[in-house]
Amino acid sequence: MTAILYLIPCTLGDDDVQKVLTRDALQIINSLDEFIVENEKSARKFLKATSITKPQSELIIHELDKHQNNTDLLPMLKNCLAGKSIGLISEAGVPAVADPGALIVAKAHEKNIIVKPLVGPSSILLALMASGMNGQQFCFLGYLPREKDALIQKIKSIEKESRNKNQTQLFIETPYRNNQLLNEILTVCDAHTYLCLATNITLKSEKIQTKTIKEWRKQKHDIHKQPTVFLIYASNF
Repeated sequence: MTAILYLIPCTLGDDDVQKVLTRDALQIINSLDEFIVENEKSARKFLKATSITKPQSELIIHELDKHQNNTDLLPMLKNCLAGKSIGLISEAGVPAVADPGALIVAKAHEKNIIVKPLVGPSSILLALMASGMNGQQFCFLGYLPREKDALIQKIKSIEKESRNKNQTQLFIETPYRNNQLLNEILTVCDAHTYLCLATNITLKSEKIQTKTIKEWRKQKHDIHKQPTVFLIYASNF
């Protein structure tokens, strides 16, 4: 049997695993006993929620750090190279998208290991789907600069790029800095530019709203410590 590196999606919060992952994904998870993860504690909590039948003590867990040297990656795939399938789990959402798991996936391709992505929630795509913005032309930017002057220039650049290319611009922030980023966007952007805030996606507290900057300026907002995807669209709907 050919070994496979399975890319296993994780829930985006404390929502029900059974409602988020497919039956096939849950069955595959249950067939594995070795995983590469960002954080062992949270990964074990997720695996327990999937009703994995193997005792936790028998699971092999490798922790992956985004600053890990390329030479440190290969040992994690040792058993996969020997013919044993293993799983790669993101801390939230799908592996390898805004996620250090991309390092492992690249190494797997380098070693001709089969890579199989499983269906699950991606906050980036779910936000784009629900935004009403251009889903034909879009760009995910990851995190924006922290330093204020650099951030302001980046926001201006994002808005200009969206207008010139008729392109949706998506980005994220560490949740405790959400309000600061939002305030800068509302200060810098043109009144007619559209902004979507997609917060707590898939959770009971999920809230996704698209409004013009002018409309956002009229209301109070608080997304502090709430996982949010920001989307900007500077062209007309």
